[in-house]
Amino acid sequence: MDFKQLDLKGLNCPLPVMKARRALARMRAGEGLEVHATDPMAQIDIPHMCNQDGHTLHGVETQQDILVFRITRGAVEGA
Repeated sequence: MDFKQLDLKGLNCPLPVMKARRALARMRAGEGLEVHATDPMAQIDIPHMCNQDGHTLHGVETQQDILVFRITRGAVEGA
C-alpha cells in the first residue's frame, strides 16, 4: 500500500492530531497516511484519534527522534 506522507515534525499538541485528522478527512476509505511527528504526546493522541474515528493504525515506530504512524482511513459515517 502506498502511504501519503504528512510531515508534522516540530508541531506540539494538539496540532499533530488535528492536522492528521484533517488530512484523513480529505482521503477516501482505504487510503494510507504516514504521519511523521516529534511531539511525544502524539504517541497517545494519534492512536486515540484512530480508535475514536474508525481508522486503522498499522503501528508506530521511532526513527531517531521522529514518531512514524501508518494509518489507513476507515469508512467514517458522514465523511
